[in-house]
This record gives sequence, structure tokens and C-alpha cells, in this order.
Amino acid sequence: MIEFINVKNFKTLLNASFPLAGLNLFTGLNGMGKSTLVQSLLLLRQSFERNALKDKGLLLNGDYLKLGTGKDVLSSFSEQEEILFTLKWSELAEVAKFKFDYQHDSDLLPLRQTRVNGELETLSLFNTNFQYLSADRLSPRSHHQLSEFHIRDLKSLGQHGEYAVHFIAVNGAKDMRLPSLQHPQSLSNNLLANIEAWMSEITPGLKIKAVARPEFNSASLSYAFKQGKETTEDFKPQNVGFGLSYVLPVVTSILSASEGDLLILENPESHLHPAGQAIMGKLCALAATNGVQLVVESHSDHFLNGVRVAIKQQQVSASAIKVFFLQRDINTSVHTSEVIYPNIDEQGRIDCWPEGFFDEWDRQLDQLL
Repeated sequence: MIEFINVKNFKTLLNASFPLAGLNLFTGLNGMGKSTLVQSLLLLRQSFERNALKDKGLLLNGDYLKLGTGKDVLSSFSEQEEILFTLKWSELAEVAKFKFDYQHDSDLLPLRQTRVNGELETLSLFNTNFQYLSADRLSPRSHHQLSEFHIRDLKSLGQHGEYAVHFIAVNGAKDMRLPSLQHPQSLSNNLLANIEAWMSEITPGLKIKAVARPEFNSASLSYAFKQGKETTEDFKPQNVGFGLSYVLPVVTSILSASEGDLLILENPESHLHPAGQAIMGKLCALAATNGVQLVVESHSDHFLNGVRVAIKQQQVSASAIKVFFLQRDINTSVHTSEVIYPNIDEQGRIDCWPEGFFDEWDRQLDQLL
């Protein structure tokens, strides 16, 4: 598990530190730098996958990110023309450092220095126990891509969730690797039964049908619903609603995770009703308590409150949760992000509420009153 990361001179993170836990929630107003930490991790992963990280440098354009060239990523107010990432893994006794030189018009920033006492291949950011789902996930559709390579060798759903249906079709009947994530209403510990049970808290009575069709090089998806003792006919995803298809890869990635996995999830609650957003917060927190590390970017107070209620109900330990609020002071001359660390106690209470930190409900209510 990654215990700590420090980022220097990368975009708006001039010198920012993040002590990490199981579930790490990054939030803040738009354009304040919360995506920058996620991009730091993805750039390292991207460079490693392209065999550039060990001896070439930091690859700015690839499968995960396309950030441009050096001039687009170096902090405008850095005193040195270098970008430095420092990480601490629980498996390593010492910190790992990656320092890159600046090149204005290049999308490969040369490696100046690296110090890692261990094999990168064994660490959670670089091994196959990794999943990234971007905010730009697939919209509802009946047919999805097949990829044996992604679901079997990489254990990946695709960063847009494009292989999630194929993954469910192949692995739905298998037991989950973390039985503690079994939903109370699920009659089985297999993956599909628990995807249906957790998603039925978002849309009651949901049934999912995922079928791989190699002859057509696609996988089909349809939904049905329990109505009393009967089940409806199958519905196309396009006729059910945007939110279900958008969240399906997220729920699948969490329920198929193993202890030690790293999941990076952007806006896991997107397009869900507030109650569904709270359920996603609870599910992410439960996974974190059971050894999965999650890095989550979200604007949802309902997601946060789902986490807090799970702590209050003693389903989750507060020590497994970290919250990071990023802000910028527009009155200063330096364009840089400041990191605030709100702490959640065992009663689900938060010790500080900086302006802009999930306070819009109260602000609007004050106007109405």
C-alpha cells in the first residue's frame, strides 16, 4: 500500500504532501488541483508500462493521460526546473524518489535520478493489482468490447469501463476474493449476485445479464427487474437509465478486488440519485477497511456522508479514511494549491470545514430561509 506521496513542481502542486490510508478522498472546487495528484500516479504508471520510468523519463502522453509537453506540467512558480515525486510504500523500508528534468517542448521529461530499494513490478502502483476508471466512462449501450488480454492478463476493466461486461460474463459465477464485501441480501458469494445486490440499493430489484459473444467479438448487456415473485423481460441499457451503466464498472472493480489492490476512481457516484451516491461511499469505505486502497476524486457530499455513516455505525474504522481538500488563494501572487486535511473521528464527525468544503447545502438553505 502507498503510505505517502509528496509532489513538487508538478502543475499547481508546488510542494504538497499526502499521507494516505485505505480510502483517500480528494475534493475541492473545480481547478484547484485535486486531479493533479491522481495524474501524478497515472503518469508514473504510464511511464512504467511504456518501459520509460526506469531509465528514460516521465512520459506525458500515453494511454492514461495526454498532458502535452514540459511547459504544460512544470509549476509556473517552481524555483528549480525539475519535477519530483517521492513515495513511501508499506512494503519498502525507505522512500522511493523519481526526479525528472524539464524540457520545454518534449513530452518525455528525462530521468535525472531514481531511488527505489525494491522491484517496481511488485508494488501496487506498477503491478497488475491495479485499476483506473476515469470520469469519462461508457454511456449505456447493448454491446461492449471483448478483450481476453485485458480481463485475464491485466485484470483490467479498461479505463472507461469498456471491458466490464466481458469481465462480468467470464467471472460472474466466481466467488469474490473479499467475502466481507458480500451484501447482506445476497444469497451467494459470487461476483454477479453481489453486483446485483449492491446495485439493487440504487435501483431496487435489478438483475444483470452479461453474455460474451466471441463469434461477434462483443459482449451483450441487458437489465431486468424483480416484480413481486416475477421477473420482467430484459431491457436494453439505453432504456433503463444513464446512471446504472455508468456505475456498473465501479461496483465491479470494487467487488472483484483483492487485498493489496490499488483502485483509482474518478467520480464513482456520477449520475446517481443521492441515495445511490451514499451507497457508493459506504462500499468504497468497506473495501478500504478490507485491505483495498482507493484513490477517489469526488464532488459529492452524499458520497462523503455515506462514508461517515459507515464509520458511525462501526462498519468502517475512521483510521482507514483520509480526506484531502485542495484550494487556492486567488489573492496571492503564487498560483499553487494548498492542501487541507479534514479529519473524521469514530463518530463520523469532521473537525474542520474550510469554505467550499461540502458547504453549499447550508449556503443555499440560508438563502431560502
